[in-house]
Amino acid sequence: MKKTLLLLMTLIAFIGIFLTYKISKFKVLPLNNVQSLYHVKQGIGFNQLCRTWEDKQLLESCLPYKLYAKLFPEKVILKAGVYDLRGLTVLSAINKINEGQQQQFFFTIIEGEQLRGVLAKLKASRFIEYDVKLEKLTELLALEGSAEGYLLPETYAYTAGTSAVSIIQRAKSKMDEVLNIEWNNRANNLPINTPYQALILASIIEKETGYAPERGLISSVFINRLHAKMRLQTDPTVIYGLGEQFDGDIKRQDLRQLTPYNTYRIDGLPPTPIAMPSQDAIRAALHPEASDYFYFVAKGNGQHQFSKDLAAHNRAVQKYILKRRNDS
Repeated sequence: MKKTLLLLMTLIAFIGIFLTYKISKFKVLPLNNVQSLYHVKQGIGFNQLCRTWEDKQLLESCLPYKLYAKLFPEKVILKAGVYDLRGLTVLSAINKINEGQQQQFFFTIIEGEQLRGVLAKLKASRFIEYDVKLEKLTELLALEGSAEGYLLPETYAYTAGTSAVSIIQRAKSKMDEVLNIEWNNRANNLPINTPYQALILASIIEKETGYAPERGLISSVFINRLHAKMRLQTDPTVIYGLGEQFDGDIKRQDLRQLTPYNTYRIDGLPPTPIAMPSQDAIRAALHPEASDYFYFVAKGNGQHQFSKDLAAHNRAVQKYILKRRNDS
């Protein structure tokens, strides 16, 4: 009897050790040869997923995982999406899909980018469902006119299957938030009557300079001109008004062409923004530096020469534009 009991206890101990070994090994079995992101499609069940992994030799056998599914059914409920499963154990991969820890992707709206460019990028982006109808965009965003300028330049995270419209709505919401903050903290005595006019001016400032420290001075020139009832005479608005007619080189005939955006021909601001302005550009529009400048010209190094009167401006043009053309 004692021998039988001892044998039974030894057998139980052996089985316990064997099971402990198998369980510990089971927990660390790797998901093999995953080379790229893995797409879990809508409606797929765990058994089907496991068979697919077995067929692709990502794991040796589904049998232990089917037993795991029987024991813990709540842990094998799958959430559709795109996952990065590289370097994971099988159980870690299952857990990641069960918790919906999808791969994050990023969409960036660049400062000064135009609406058509943003839409083209959305259409070409991986895992974004492009569902934008341009003719319904203003209605969708609760706007009275163009959606140009209304999307805040920023990087937006998304997961696979996110709609383009939802990203646009997030960017519009962020712009509303920023514009509201900056408008409520604007300087006094500006020749700007509405947040929308601030957005228009900010878009021009954004397109006029890529050198951030100059934004305040660029703004001061336009503010001074608006106060003095002078035309803005800014090339980026002319180019925007030309649309697809613009060939990359602005000409005198372009400056003479009458469009709603040709600020050499129209008074005040153009009817809409001409690009997506950053928060810094909006702040510059509403907090211009104090200056007596009415003119500026590009130096060719990304910065500008500012002038108080036309004679000084013409000298700057001669120095930085005409000389550069002659040298080339």
